[in-house]
Amino acid sequence: MKVTGYRSLLTRHDWGRLTGDANGVMPEPLTDVHVLILETDEGLEGVGVGAHGDIDRVFGAVEGEDPRAVTALYDRMLRWVFKTGHAGAAFGAIGAIDMALWDLKAKAAGEPLWRTLGALDRYVPGYASGLDIALDDEALVRLYERYADRGFTSAKLKGGHDVTHDRRRLLAVRDVLARNSEHPALMLDANEAWNRTQAVRFVSELERDIDLAWIEEPVRRWDAAGLASVGRHLRAGVATGENLTGLEQYRPLFDAGAVDIVQVGNVWGITHFLRVAAVAHCHDLPVSPVTYHANPVAHAAAAVPNHLAFEVQHLTSPIGVEIDQEILDGGIVLGDQPGIGIRVDEERINAVRAATPVAGAAGPHVRPRRAGLRLVPDTSAALS
Repeated sequence: MKVTGYRSLLTRHDWGRLTGDANGVMPEPLTDVHVLILETDEGLEGVGVGAHGDIDRVFGAVEGEDPRAVTALYDRMLRWVFKTGHAGAAFGAIGAIDMALWDLKAKAAGEPLWRTLGALDRYVPGYASGLDIALDDEALVRLYERYADRGFTSAKLKGGHDVTHDRRRLLAVRDVLARNSEHPALMLDANEAWNRTQAVRFVSELERDIDLAWIEEPVRRWDAAGLASVGRHLRAGVATGENLTGLEQYRPLFDAGAVDIVQVGNVWGITHFLRVAAVAHCHDLPVSPVTYHANPVAHAAAAVPNHLAFEVQHLTSPIGVEIDQEILDGGIVLGDQPGIGIRVDEERINAVRAATPVAGAAGPHVRPRRAGLRLVPDTSAALS
């Protein structure tokens, strides 16, 4: 079997609500979803998800090769961009191809990817995450009631502008999840909105009333010294890693003892997750994937010994995409379809009008000018 070509599709996901974080809110409840289909000379096709605008820079590394040699081809893609670097958009393209190659490998074996990777159990424990900073209190409770109906006992909220506002919302969600657990786990994601002093002051105030499991990205993703400093002053663990593009970017964090929960973005691929999980395991640290549409890395999370909890952001699928998994019992139940279990209706997707590319839109993907430089709460950005 040989890789012969690819098709790149763009569909949309309808959240039914506005989504965002401390950096901003999307202008509409719809977001783009990028789908990659790898073609082979045997007619078998592999599916990956995630933005892959730089695919032409790395596709030559896999073209004409046997897709079952996934890890060798992953390293070949990294070598392909040795001089210019594999971070950013290039790493997204590598991740999408990597997913599609693993999908092909499992399909060729006639089994779901979680089986191919050696998992024993198809269940992947998770936590609810509503990308919820734009919601008022009533809408917030309604959203997490739907998660509670699916058995969730843990939740991560977006915040970081106003401690009084965030405390009220965290307590409200704790009350919702209390139907499933006497001690629900609560997390807060600041999305790099603070400097280290602001982070300690903000979270310390929250910890007067709330036992946070972790604070996520309290300072910049690469600030090993800052993350370590924050961690020394709080009870909550420090989580980071979703935006790191390459195993080597984790090394300073591990060396500085700067991370307690090692996160990995779904969009960076299966191989990247497996390697980060292995290094985290060597440091006796848990790993927790940050989700993306179709939750492809859930198959790999089921196979590693140090998986903590998988972020679950959505209870529905993008337009034209069916996923062989269920959100039940506070996590993800993977199915038996060969591969990652993503079925694509190309006719329906092609009928969807593409949205403005995320990178060019106002919202959470654009860092505010005063991030980390505010002396008083930014009440204009926090809903009452």
